[in-house]
Formats: sequence, C-alpha cells, structure tokens
Amino acid sequence: MDNLDVTVLRALHGWRGAGQRALLATVVRTWGSSPRPEGSIMALCESGAVVGSVSGGCIEDDLIARFTRAWAGEGEDAARVGGPPVFAKYGVTADEAHRFGLPCGGTLELLIEFDPDAGALAELLAALESGQLVQRSVRLRDGAVVQRPAATPATLQAGAQEVVNTFGPEYRMLIIGAGQMSEYLATMALFCGFAVTVCDPRVEYRASWSVPGARVVSDMPDDVVTALQCDRRTCVVALTHDPKLDDLALLQALETPAFYVGGIGSRRNNAARRARLKEHFGQTDAGLARLRGPIGIYIGSKTPPEIAVSVMAEVLAVKNGVALPQGAAVEQAKQALERM
Repeated sequence: MDNLDVTVLRALHGWRGAGQRALLATVVRTWGSSPRPEGSIMALCESGAVVGSVSGGCIEDDLIARFTRAWAGEGEDAARVGGPPVFAKYGVTADEAHRFGLPCGGTLELLIEFDPDAGALAELLAALESGQLVQRSVRLRDGAVVQRPAATPATLQAGAQEVVNTFGPEYRMLIIGAGQMSEYLATMALFCGFAVTVCDPRVEYRASWSVPGARVVSDMPDDVVTALQCDRRTCVVALTHDPKLDDLALLQALETPAFYVGGIGSRRNNAARRARLKEHFGQTDAGLARLRGPIGIYIGSKTPPEIAVSVMAEVLAVKNGVALPQGAAVEQAKQALERM
C-alpha cells in the first residue's frame, strides 16, 4: 500500500462524515506503462477537492469534471453517482493515452465507488492507526464492503464478483524536540504521508509550535517511545541536543523494530553520545550499530531547513530500501573533504 493512502482515506472519511458526496477511485488494472501501480487510490469530493493520485494529473482532471457535473445532475454519469461501483478505463487508444498524459502504450482501469460509508472508513482508519494490516473487499454488484484483518501484505485482486485491496498501517515519525528544525522536518514528513508525533516536555518549546497536523505531547521522550510501540514503519529522530531528552529515547527506540533511529549533532557530539551510552548504560558497538548520527545526507546544508531536507532524504532512502553511496553520509563526506 502507498503510504499516502492513509491521507486519502482520512480526507474521504472527513468529507463523508460531514455529509458530503464523494467517491473513491482505485487503480485495478494497468496495461503497458502506468504512472501509478495497481491498488493506488484517489478521493474526490463533490466540491471538486481531490486527495491522492491515479495518474500524472490529466485523469484526475477528467474525473473532477465528469463527476462534479454528475453530482449536479448533468452528463451521462448523473445516473451512476448514487449506484453500485463502476469501472472507468483510460488510454485505450494512442490518442486517448496522449490526451490523458499516459506513457506510450499505457492503459489503466479504475474502480469508482460512490459515497463510501463513513462508519466503515472510520473502522478502517482506526485499524491502520493501531498498526493492523487490513483487507478491504468491495462487492461489485452493490458496493457492499467487508473489512477483515490480513496476515500478510498482498497485491490488489480484481475478480468478476469483487475487488480486494490490502491496506497496511501508515508510516510514523516520532520527533524528539519541538524546535525550529523539528517544524521543518515535521512539515516534510506530513506531506510525505507520515503520521507525525512531536515530543517535548519543555513548555516553552511546545508553546511556539506552529505545524498543524502533527500531534504534540509533553511526556518524557523515552516514555513516548514505549507508548508508541514503534514498529518497522516507525522512525525516531532526536533533535534537542539535550542528552537528558535524547539519550534515553534513542536507547528505548533501539530496542524496537523502528526502521530508522538517529540523533542530530556534529561528529564530535555524536561520538560523545555513543561514549555516554556505552559508559553509563552498558551499550556496545553492536548494540549501537543501528543508531544513526550525524543524521542526514551530505548536501552542504547549513540552515535548519536545509538540514531538515537532508534528514528527510535519509529517512526516505532507508524507508525505501535504497543503499546510499558511502560518500553521501555526512561523516564520510566531511572526512573526505578534510583529506582534500
């Protein structure tokens, strides 16, 4: 499942909960090149607001035009918007593929569900937010939805009677510290589809926090790490420069399957952190092998927003399983520069 799908489902739930008409479009089949894989979703509100993507943009524009007119009682789709799911195919001919901005030879088919039930969406979101994997089946005859826990991830299955899509839990980022750099990093993480929690027991930092969408908590960071129950879709980034806040949280995070655990600081500060963790907490080199620092990739960053960009890039590379070149790491890059 695309990590941004949780954002799509939240928007769809909000619209339906407010009584607005809306649809859910899912890519169910692709032929040739396609901008988005099978299982990708997009939500469209009767107001014309759209979240998510099923193509590079042109198909979204067509869906907006078609179905906002349909909800207004106009066009050939007007009779469909209150009924069972329908299929829509784009890029059947070369001319149509060009018109909709699809790659050469690309064709995709969408399943369009009208007015998904707000209660079922709430249940799906609650399951995803609690870390569950969920299989969602849509009966084509009448649009009835069945949601059940799934044991393993699976690709979308489109049959004659139903379409089954599997949704995984969202990626999460825990940021220790509510300072300026945390605001930049939280903003980027949110638009990358992460659920962001910011932890800072210092009231003066929390009071000036200005990023909507991030959950801000005041408990001690190591307690927050424990409560969050970090899994393989969670990353923990310590940004306070305060050992009393960062060290215990990082130690606790290293005991979890979190895919990324790292702390801000210069090479000297990170070496001092590792020495403290060994001396005072009995850690070993093996136990600290997953601890990242200095965090980020080397882009010559100096300002808080530039440093946040470098950290977010490293988090995404680790999340996506990309092995960065050795020279991309801050420590190795700076060492190489010193030898020049």
